[in-house]
Amino acid sequence: MIRKTFLSVAAGAALVVAPITAGPAAAAPVTGDDVTPAAVTVYYDASGAPSYASQIRAGAANWNASVGNVRLVENPSAATLDFYEGSDPSGSYAYTDGHGNGYIFLDHTQMGQYAQVRITAHETGHALGLPDNYSGPCSELMSGGGPGTSCTNAHPNGAEASRVEQLWSGGERTRGELRRIGEEVPAAAF
Repeated sequence: MIRKTFLSVAAGAALVVAPITAGPAAAAPVTGDDVTPAAVTVYYDASGAPSYASQIRAGAANWNASVGNVRLVENPSAATLDFYEGSDPSGSYAYTDGHGNGYIFLDHTQMGQYAQVRITAHETGHALGLPDNYSGPCSELMSGGGPGTSCTNAHPNGAEASRVEQLWSGGERTRGELRRIGEEVPAAAF
């Protein structure tokens, strides 16, 4: 009986120890093509625009669904991008360096005329480095209000997403000079 128990314990111990002493399993070598850098996180704060917080979140979610090199995450205590609301005769605009820093101002008049998520996603596009293209079609998010009030597309198209991927492919971007984007444009075009 003791011999049978000893053999059972010895066999069990061998099963536990063997994987530990066998060494690491062979794996395929990792190449540069296999490594994807972690996405840069841009933290934003929507508390300065409480009337449009859900639209800001929806616009950020549209960008997050379209790009992988940068993520937009709501975190007021770590925010480098702030949202505000109010009235401005020149309309909504982004005051940003295109590197995820600055603020976005949402004009009440425009937010009442145009698709609200389109405006928040469009202005966020500036914070990610994209310029305006008011002459573009509705399918281009960065065409802003150019296509008119009936345009409700709030998603970047493939070219816009690809450009943001390219701009953020190197990881963290250094802070640049902040500038107002859209001030020369009539309020109707945001």
